[in-house]
Amino acid sequence: MTDLNYKQLTEAQLRDYVKRHPQDEEAFQYYLTIVRARPNRVVVSTGEQLEAELKKRLSS
Repeated sequence: MTDLNYKQLTEAQLRDYVKRHPQDEEAFQYYLTIVRARPNRVVVSTGEQLEAELKKRLSS
């Protein structure tokens, strides 16, 4: 599959493709680009940060 084909897939289709073809690094990297571009994305690196973020979101 070429880069052009990746761009023609929906996010769900691309996710399914990546699951079925874990060796396709190019598809995986393109999927990560899409996921990282989502608005309101939160990145946590510790369990404590995750817990704090979950508590904040659940209390809203």
